Amino acid sequence: MSENLDEPKDDLEKDFNEAGSEEHSDYKPADTKDANVKHQLSGMYQNWFLDYASYVILERAVPHILDGLKPVQRRILHSMRRMEDGRYNKVANIVGHTMQFHPHGDASIGDALVQLGQKDLLIDCQGNWGNILTGDSAAAPRYIEARLSKFALDVVFNPKTTEWKLSYDGRNREPVTLPVKFPLLLVQGVEGIAVGLSSKILPHNFNELCDAAVRYLHHEEFQLYPDFQTGGSIDVSKYNDGERGGAVRIRARIEKIDNKTLAIREIPYGKTVASVCDSIVKASEKGKIKVKKVEDLTSGNVEILVHLAPGVSSDKTIDALYAFTDCEVSISPNCCVIDGQKPHFLTVSDVLRKSVDNTLALLRRELQIRRGEIMESLHFASLEKVFIEERIYKDREFEQAPNMDAACEHIDLRLTPYYPTFVREVTKDDILRLMEIKMARILKFNSDKAEEAIARMKADIEEIDRHLDNIVEYTVDWFRMLQNKYGKNFPRRTELRNFDTIDSAKVVEANEKLYINREEGFIGTSLKKDEFLANCSNLDDVIIFFRDGRYLVTPVADKKFVGKNILYANVFKKNDKRTIYNLCYRDGKEGTTYIKRFAVTSVVRDREYDVTQGTPDSRITYFTANPNGEAEIIKVTLKPNPRLRKIIFEEDFSKIGIKGRQAIGNILTRNPVHKISLKQRGGSTLGGRQVWFDSDVLRLNYDGRGDYLGEFQSDELILVVLNNGDFYTTNFDVNNHYEDNIRIIEKFSPDKVWTAVLYDADQQNYPYIKRFCFEPFTRKQNYLGENKNNRLILLTDEYYPRLEVVFGGHDSFREPLVVEADEFIAVKGFKAKGKRLTTFTVETINELEPTRQPELPDDNAGNTPDEEPENLDPDRDKSEGDIIDEITGQMKLF
Repeated sequence: MSENLDEPKDDLEKDFNEAGSEEHSDYKPADTKDANVKHQLSGMYQNWFLDYASYVILERAVPHILDGLKPVQRRILHSMRRMEDGRYNKVANIVGHTMQFHPHGDASIGDALVQLGQKDLLIDCQGNWGNILTGDSAAAPRYIEARLSKFALDVVFNPKTTEWKLSYDGRNREPVTLPVKFPLLLVQGVEGIAVGLSSKILPHNFNELCDAAVRYLHHEEFQLYPDFQTGGSIDVSKYNDGERGGAVRIRARIEKIDNKTLAIREIPYGKTVASVCDSIVKASEKGKIKVKKVEDLTSGNVEILVHLAPGVSSDKTIDALYAFTDCEVSISPNCCVIDGQKPHFLTVSDVLRKSVDNTLALLRRELQIRRGEIMESLHFASLEKVFIEERIYKDREFEQAPNMDAACEHIDLRLTPYYPTFVREVTKDDILRLMEIKMARILKFNSDKAEEAIARMKADIEEIDRHLDNIVEYTVDWFRMLQNKYGKNFPRRTELRNFDTIDSAKVVEANEKLYINREEGFIGTSLKKDEFLANCSNLDDVIIFFRDGRYLVTPVADKKFVGKNILYANVFKKNDKRTIYNLCYRDGKEGTTYIKRFAVTSVVRDREYDVTQGTPDSRITYFTANPNGEAEIIKVTLKPNPRLRKIIFEEDFSKIGIKGRQAIGNILTRNPVHKISLKQRGGSTLGGRQVWFDSDVLRLNYDGRGDYLGEFQSDELILVVLNNGDFYTTNFDVNNHYEDNIRIIEKFSPDKVWTAVLYDADQQNYPYIKRFCFEPFTRKQNYLGENKNNRLILLTDEYYPRLEVVFGGHDSFREPLVVEADEFIAVKGFKAKGKRLTTFTVETINELEPTRQPELPDDNAGNTPDEEPENLDPDRDKSEGDIIDEITGQMKLF
């Protein structure tokens, strides 16, 4: 008998199917109390998961907005405050004490305590607490000690303004939130992963938070940006005020010791020295950068030395370190906090505002509590003064009172005339307290001192009232006090900068060699026995042109079949507008020959394109790739035809406009072509490269950002003069890195005369003047001399500079000396010592307006005709008849 597959196989499956049926009324959600009702597992999981998620979010992972603390951190600080006696306590003891409030074990408490201690704000540490730079862990809890910092004692605690709740076992009280009077959440930062959400708030600078709080209280705009203990630099252009969806990029600080050695002095936030070193080694093993050795010399400060392989550019390696290693990281902040027993996603500015508002409320509450306490003291002091001065305790009615009630009634009767002078009504508790005054105190009572005490208390109340009436300024003073007291310990460590985007394909090390097998149509890095094309990296693409006019761009691979009849192949540079392809092609088998120029800036990988019109049997008859837009002159030889008077003519590519790659091109000839050959190479038709220097990122660019340096031809250089007297020259490559102490950066002119005035440390600091021309050195040279104590006074490129020497000291009576620099000293080398200006005491040396300007050169003077360009025509010594004879002997070029 065959089985009916539509029927359940057993009772369990039947029950399961019935449980899923909407018509089955016996199944209800899991929260039912009827023991006879079957429960759905989905309902149980829904309730249990929600309970668990809520607990993790509220009680473990996400900080509260009022005090900026997670529950474990709050319990640690509360325990330490209970243990506080001014001395250090063993961390093991603190952990054990905290377990009265935190039900999740000693490991979580110990880790949280170490993290708090490493932030160097709330906890004063003693012993080996680990190292955030190296990632070394702290010593065992029994070996290290801690106590609350002075800042924590000032800012975090006040039992009178603290809201309390019972601990998890009901044996103790713990704070709901601590009365923190500072935006602690923003200064420390936090990271937590809950169920279904996470929180990541970056740390900010202490002083900047104080300033922002003051600006907010004064209703002024403010901005806050992260600051990290590890230093480095940060790009906050997409910070988005710390709200989710934003991002920041953080970079290590890399210094160039020399052309073969780089030093990493600061590392990105969240990374350690070991992780940075490992990332550099891995990038080197993958061939993305060429590094000879990575040396970790970190002790108190970060110092990682990166030794480069011979022939490797240090500038390019710096970019590669940022592109391929942990020297640059991207962090996405997510400002999630608990507010009103619910998680909220806020901005950093919102958190600061709420924290400052909470601080103001706490300060007002403290003032009100303090005022109430002083009022009570004033009230009793007034009662005590009347009670003793009027000797009420000596009254016969008082001494002979039959009971306590009668004695109290008598005292109340005697105090009645003085009621208007008391701050509140007199209660029976007040009278009972008066009756508890000891005779020794009565005998020592001094009326004058009592009046002084009362006057002080009234003055204190008046001061508190002023503070309450001006609570905003009182809060401002509170933040200023904290800044003055603790701000010097928290200078900004992370530099705010705008980063330029590094194209990884441009900075990756060309560690591979690209080969081609034209016969079989293969290209790749493993074809070592075939034709070498170029050096490349595994991130590069290759552009390939075929003789039939097709071309494509494909990634570099070990071995890849691309097709036969390859005409040209090379590494492809995306968005390269200066590489111009010059070509001629025949449209169809016997069609017109066209000439065109175009650039290939961006294409879809592995998609075939066509530079011809797509007619079958089309063919490229001439092709060159020109990296700087060069335009050559070609010689076109037509096939012999009796109707043609001229079978040889020339064409200049510089007359052909650069158009898109899909353009048809200009008609070169409608007649059949025998061959096309190069007659003369040409120059660039794109002109020089216009270069700007962006002082924000200390980099060159071609996009018009920063200071314009000029138009550069391929062999021209840039002069860089530093504040310490060093100078050097570079090319105008946008990958160059420059220091931040640049005095002058401009287009280098070898004939430009400079005038420098300096104090010579070897000659009793007398002022010297020298005139010289900078020379093209790639290594740093110094024009101030070998003594490092020489000091520059003035540097000018004025052709005829005039200087005013103002005397001071004992020689201040002398008239200022005016010096014509070109008459005072001749132009010499930059290493020359120069000539002493004066032996008198000099107050200042000023540059005056020149009285003359150099004559402009005559454009026609000394001009000589340009040299005749090299003629590359292979048929230049042949007559037209000889060429025709050759053609008739071989009519076919391809």
